[in-house]
Amino acid sequence: MTSSIAPWAVLLLVASVVGVFARRLHVPYSVGLVVAGIGLALLPWHPSVTLSRQLVYTGILPPLIFEAAFELRWDSLRRNLALVVMLATVGVLLSALATGALMTGLVHWPMSAGLLFGVVMAATDPVSVLATLREIGARGRLALIIEAESLLNDGTAAILFAIAIGFVTGEPLTYKGVAVTLWASLAIGLLAGTVVAGIVLAIAGRTDDHLIEVALTTVAAYGSFLLAEQFGGSGILATLTAGMLLGNLAPLWGFISEAGDRAVRSTWEFITFLANSLVFLLIGLAEGHEDFRGLWWTAGAAVVAVLAGRAAAVYPVCALFSLGPNRVGAVQQHTLVWGGLRGALALALVLNIPERYPWRHPIVAVTFAVVAFSIIIQGLTCRPLLRRACRTDAR
Repeated sequence: MTSSIAPWAVLLLVASVVGVFARRLHVPYSVGLVVAGIGLALLPWHPSVTLSRQLVYTGILPPLIFEAAFELRWDSLRRNLALVVMLATVGVLLSALATGALMTGLVHWPMSAGLLFGVVMAATDPVSVLATLREIGARGRLALIIEAESLLNDGTAAILFAIAIGFVTGEPLTYKGVAVTLWASLAIGLLAGTVVAGIVLAIAGRTDDHLIEVALTTVAAYGSFLLAEQFGGSGILATLTAGMLLGNLAPLWGFISEAGDRAVRSTWEFITFLANSLVFLLIGLAEGHEDFRGLWWTAGAAVVAVLAGRAAAVYPVCALFSLGPNRVGAVQQHTLVWGGLRGALALALVLNIPERYPWRHPIVAVTFAVVAFSIIIQGLTCRPLLRRACRTDAR
């Protein structure tokens, strides 16, 4: 038992030290953690913790998505909902297709490998995006759009990934089957999130014990996710739904006491810090162990393809809203493209590619390379752009 806890304690200590130095050096915390993780991987001894799909997808994503959704106000989201939904659905599909086509053309991957890589890279990662927004204290409409899109589009990407896996592994697919899978996943996710949120609200309304209220939100975060996944639905969408319902309805209806509200927010602030710290360190550790030899040209082409795919999602979708109240300015559109970071979600998806698929290794290696570029290069350079765009957007 002691030996299994020790690596996590070491990682938490490293994260705390990196946090201190990152603040003093004015370096993004997420970038510092990834670099520290790469450094740890190069040492003779390093924590024996593996970045797995189960850890990221089931362990880390639910609390991060729940906390962000809990803080997301429906009144603000409603005014931009059409734009956000289009970016998170049509935008993800456009990005996947453009990225896959470019990978097929640039490095001559087969269509199935290009498409699968495109789907893995299509969604911006909520972990990376939310960490960056909070580090710079971004507020306003653009920050809301970036945050909401990153929360919604990963659910779309997860559904598309399941369909793409069936395609590349030779499972018989029909348009009707794909449509049924898509709508069932969405419906089950929404229903699971609503049911769990309703149960939690009913119990929370009968107590003013802040510790029980904190425990109930934890149950909501993981319970909604696991319930939806158990019945073939989108766990991400379920957790998002539960978080938004609790965050908007509990204070409005008085189902969480004033002491409970403070306790819930401070507890989830710590949980978010803990999850972010661990996932970025683990990404760094995984990057340090990855073998990129012979893949430099492919990795460079992949970075170009992913950025082009993001542009193919943002500019056409924003053009549809150019004459309405959801209009997005040119500077904000450029920010959406460059600030669309990739991270833990892409790794969680790519690690789920079956071992028997012959193109698994190059897709995994290139995905790690793109994630490293996104977190370190884009993460370092997008902060000034985000600040400027948010200030412009606020005026």
